[in-house]
Amino acid sequence: MDISNSLARNAKTASCCFMGMGQFVFLKQRLRGLLLMAFEILIILAFTPVFNCAFPKAIYGFITLGSPKPEGTPIKYLDHSIFMMIEGIFVLIILAIFAFIYVAQIRQAKKDGEKIIKKNHFPSMAETRNELSLTAFPILGVAPSILMISIFTVIPLFFSALVAFTNYSSPDHIPPKNLVDWVGLENFKTLFLGSSGIGGGSDWPAAFARVAVWTVIWAVCATFTCFFAGFFFAVVLQDKRIKLPKLYRTIFILPYAIPQMLSLFMWANLLNGTMGPINRTMQLWGIIRQSIPWLTNPTTAKITLILVNIWIGFPYSMILITSTMTSISKSMYEAAEIDGANKWQQFKSITLPMVMYQLRPILIMQFAGNINNFGAVFFLTGGGPALMSGMDNLSISTQAGSTDLLISWIYKLTMNSNQYNVASVLSILVFAVLVPFALYNFTRTKSFKESEI
Repeated sequence: MDISNSLARNAKTASCCFMGMGQFVFLKQRLRGLLLMAFEILIILAFTPVFNCAFPKAIYGFITLGSPKPEGTPIKYLDHSIFMMIEGIFVLIILAIFAFIYVAQIRQAKKDGEKIIKKNHFPSMAETRNELSLTAFPILGVAPSILMISIFTVIPLFFSALVAFTNYSSPDHIPPKNLVDWVGLENFKTLFLGSSGIGGGSDWPAAFARVAVWTVIWAVCATFTCFFAGFFFAVVLQDKRIKLPKLYRTIFILPYAIPQMLSLFMWANLLNGTMGPINRTMQLWGIIRQSIPWLTNPTTAKITLILVNIWIGFPYSMILITSTMTSISKSMYEAAEIDGANKWQQFKSITLPMVMYQLRPILIMQFAGNINNFGAVFFLTGGGPALMSGMDNLSISTQAGSTDLLISWIYKLTMNSNQYNVASVLSILVFAVLVPFALYNFTRTKSFKESEI
């Protein structure tokens, strides 16, 4: 059979004109061509009155976020800006998938045409079945996961990001009673420059700077104190001179085994400034005269937060480091002893490098996790105490307390004052800083590089 060299070009041109046409007409891939054509027909129908022009309405609603209705219109007939935004995002994702498939099927039509020309015959039924088993089956297997990720992951992410470019906040822009409008970069200007776009606009830059700096300090301190406290106990309990090391490990693991929320509530009561058992016991024994403001003084509260977090977090690091140390060959320590190395030299030259080589990615993950460690702050201090400046309480307008992290501040802005737009801006900033940092540092670790094929 003489197959023309123009087959690939004709198949590509037909597929450009209409999805699946090249496969159906020129490549004799009837089923694939029919499925692709049916998909494009459904997309076209979504833009017509047959489906009530669903896609154009969704896109228009996404652009306008609704239009005002006459006074007295029932609530169910009012435009809901948030629902319109979500519907618009959903339609745009469908169109993006359609565009991706459209381009992919054009390239595949050309590729299949060239393969047919090279072999000088159309594939038989058996060859087609074998090819489908190799190519189509993985695609069909992954397709449901991609669909679920698009619906339950991509849409929420896009929605959360887009809210930052709206005035979605209380009390004047909460649908359906009020509409939400696109405001561009106004929320970013307010947060960084203190413009008057949000209530208490002049307080926002100071609040953001304070919370951002404390978040970084907290992440560094919480990560390294827990890690090296766990490292210390792991090394000590490995010493042969320690009696009953398993008993000590069990006791040290108990804080990690107890739910964090319960532990933090317990510590919040123990550290109560007036009636807390710790202050009362220390006063009874004459150690202190006045109660220590563990959770009511901004500086003391931050130190307390870090210390309590060590108590809760170091067992996890101790378990990881202990398991890593057991994998180190004892012959290395025996050789070091023969060479005259003392315990410190063995630790510095053998234990520390080997443990860090294995656990550096986990250390990076812990740092990223501590930036978003909502529970440690919320259940112990609630983000407080409130920051006072003269007669003005800066926490009233911005909701930012002295020990608030960015994540707990985001929670307060959404749950306490319905300032979703500012919370979305903060979420974008956390994402923009945290993800590149984690990826950059993780990909530079030796364990990652040596795992590459």
